[in-house]
Amino acid sequence: MQDEARNQQQAAAIEFEPARLDAFLRDNLSGLAGEMKLERIAGGQSNPTFFVSYANRRLVLRKKPPGDLLPGAHAVERECRIIKALADSDVPVPPVALFEAGSDVVGTPFFVMERVEGRVFHDTSLAAARPEDRRAMYWSMAETLAALHDVDWQALGLADYGRAGSYFTRQVARWSKQFRDTQWREIPDLDRLIEWLPQNIPPSDETTICHGDFRIGNLMFHPTEPRVVAVLDWELSTLGHPLADVAYSSLPWHTRPDEYGGILGVDVAALQLPSESEYVAHYYAARRTPIPSRATPFHLIFSMFRFAVILEGIAVRARMGTASAENAKAVGDLSLVFARRAVETLEAM
Repeated sequence: MQDEARNQQQAAAIEFEPARLDAFLRDNLSGLAGEMKLERIAGGQSNPTFFVSYANRRLVLRKKPPGDLLPGAHAVERECRIIKALADSDVPVPPVALFEAGSDVVGTPFFVMERVEGRVFHDTSLAAARPEDRRAMYWSMAETLAALHDVDWQALGLADYGRAGSYFTRQVARWSKQFRDTQWREIPDLDRLIEWLPQNIPPSDETTICHGDFRIGNLMFHPTEPRVVAVLDWELSTLGHPLADVAYSSLPWHTRPDEYGGILGVDVAALQLPSESEYVAHYYAARRTPIPSRATPFHLIFSMFRFAVILEGIAVRARMGTASAENAKAVGDLSLVFARRAVETLEAM
């Protein structure tokens, strides 16, 4: 009975006809053998993601969600492009198998990657990892981020992947507009941040590839070793300022375990985790290219503000019934927490 119920839940979570996908993949990927098995990956809040398995090949499919979407959101074509561009770089990414721009197969555009074997930890305390590996896993995270920011994006043909310069000016305006365009409730803390941020942007203007959502939960670690083997979820990637990624990846030290899995208030030394300053220092040491500036409270406040707006977008999709995850409403309401924490950081300056 439990297996039958699980199968029914899986079928309900798949909003397209699997047989059509199976036929398309067999036509476009040679040598697929055996029955196709399709499983939706739980936990994501954005682009629906599925394991697609055959007897001789294991794949991952990412697609746009169904329904009306915000302009520029859920851009699987950008995800596919950046992953393919980084294939021969020092940044570990899954190999891309194909991209389909049409909507005939699964109802929206999608792309398919090879499935990388490894471990994903959504808990930033890495409780499921061996204690003696945890620091090394954070070091690998910092080194991977440094490798991304050292990539010569112009040499990879990514000069049009975003705009060079004025990153924070544009981002503050973008996320402020996104909040206003979809606003359905009053959030005074976001109002205050929308007023404060444009007036306090630092002068540094370095441009690198930015992941946009660089955190433990979007990294895959080796099955047994404490090293990153794949960086996942590139939906928010663009050309931007590297300190945005650095500050965003530092949020676990500023949020509690019940606030998107942070480690604020946790005895990090007892868990053999690094401090925030150690993690950031390791990132700086791993960078091969010159770094003209260092992270400041502004970068942290901006990251909390941006994440608050992203979470509020999840809350909006939950109200509309188009969210990708069952816990979307609870996750979306964390927008209030991150907006408050950003204001508290501002007031502590």
